[in-house]
Amino acid sequence: MTKDYYKILGVEKSANEEDIKKAYRKLAHQHHPDKAGGNEQKFKEINEAYQVLSNKQKRQQYDRFGRTFDGSTGSPHSGPFGQGGPFGGFDFRGFQDGVEFGFDPSNLEDLGGVSDIFDAFFEGLGMKRRKTYHRGADMELTKEITLEEAFRGTAEKLNFETLTACKHCGGQGHFSKEGFTKCSACDGRGEVRENRQTFFGQFSQVRPCSKCQGQGQIPNKICHQCSGSGRIKGSQLVEISIAPGIMDGQLIKIAGAGQAGERGAGAGDLYVRIKVKPHHTFQRIHDDLIIKKNLNMLDALLEKKIEVPTLAGGKINVEIPEDFDLRERLRILGEGMPRLGSHSRGDLYVEFQIKTPKKLNPKLKKLLEDEGF
Repeated sequence: MTKDYYKILGVEKSANEEDIKKAYRKLAHQHHPDKAGGNEQKFKEINEAYQVLSNKQKRQQYDRFGRTFDGSTGSPHSGPFGQGGPFGGFDFRGFQDGVEFGFDPSNLEDLGGVSDIFDAFFEGLGMKRRKTYHRGADMELTKEITLEEAFRGTAEKLNFETLTACKHCGGQGHFSKEGFTKCSACDGRGEVRENRQTFFGQFSQVRPCSKCQGQGQIPNKICHQCSGSGRIKGSQLVEISIAPGIMDGQLIKIAGAGQAGERGAGAGDLYVRIKVKPHHTFQRIHDDLIIKKNLNMLDALLEKKIEVPTLAGGKINVEIPEDFDLRERLRILGEGMPRLGSHSRGDLYVEFQIKTPKKLNPKLKKLLEDEGF
């Protein structure tokens, strides 16, 4: 049965490229296997759908035929190699003697041994697989601040649970001063050669040694505090600087503040999502602020100055211009939110709520009628 890639990403068939990209980023972040509650199978499915729908040519083929002709399809296979022949589904990328080629490993994950075949194929061309490092996972936290804090900027300390580098072994998972022993599985080379018989023929493949993790040597003393992983569960304290004018929902990245990597590998990054609390007086729209102000009709007629509070804590006396429609908002320049990366500010808009007097003096009433009110 053909997979419905639009349904997988939760978008309509009329969705544009930006809609598809936003949906993919949201779902990929939600289901990433490194996140708590992540789903590896769902993550692969989301990635597969995005690879097709984000490519104009593949998307046209999928919309017309329910599949693409490079093998990116959820439809049943036809023939021993599936639709598209034995290389269907492989997107070659890379460089050899100045010529670009290669492949997309995401399409190989479900083909088991075929991935190994192509590893050997590229090694035959003099290309070695990039070594895999167990980098720490990225993390995301939410920090709630007030509108006043968003206005003036602030510094906040965050304390959260994560995987931290083991202090006992310095994050290495072992003790270098105790020395190392040459790995017997690979004879100290850090890699082993395997011969495999496949339907393409016999391939000789070189793989990193699983016993020594490609190091060629095994530590004489493993750290028992972290069981050799170089990281343990713990808490981390970081301080973030929140710039004036930050928007609700904006992300702040702190490089290297995520989970610690295994055996001294790099740490992940921390992303802090800012949530600005609703304000009891001011409403924010982008860099502008809106405030509702009660206005006595007589004060307006007598052209009295109106006192308006500001988010900075001060007050402004403003005059209502002649022929001003009180149903509209009065704009006060430069009294809104600071603009990020700029010395300018948005504007403050006053939304008047008109109050009429309970009883008018007869002379005043006649005067207003004569004036056309």
